[in-house]
Amino acid sequence: MSRTSDPKKISAVLGDMCYSLGFDEAYKQYKTLQIWDTVAGETIANATSIERFTNGQLFIKVKNPSWRMELNFRKKDILTKLNQALKSQMVKDIIFK
Repeated sequence: MSRTSDPKKISAVLGDMCYSLGFDEAYKQYKTLQIWDTVAGETIANATSIERFTNGQLFIKVKNPSWRMELNFRKKDILTKLNQALKSQMVKDIIFK
C-alpha cells in the first residue's frame, strides 16, 4: 500500500462512499444536521437543538417562545444559508417548535 501526497479527510471518503452506494440523500440529510451550528451561528445554536429532518423539513426545538419568534423572522436567511452550504435546495422549510 503506497502513501499519497494528498490525504483525504475521513468525512470526504465516507461522503464519496455513500454516493457510490446510493445513499446520497441520507448523506445530505446527515450533513445538514452537522452544519446547523456553523450556519446558524453560536448564539442561535446555543438556543436550539435539532429534533429531526424529514421530507425537506428541518424541525428545530427552541428554548423559549421569544427565541422562536426571533428565528421565525430570520427563517428565510437561515434557510438560504443552509442550502448554500449544502450546494443544493435540500431544506425546503424550517419548523421552529
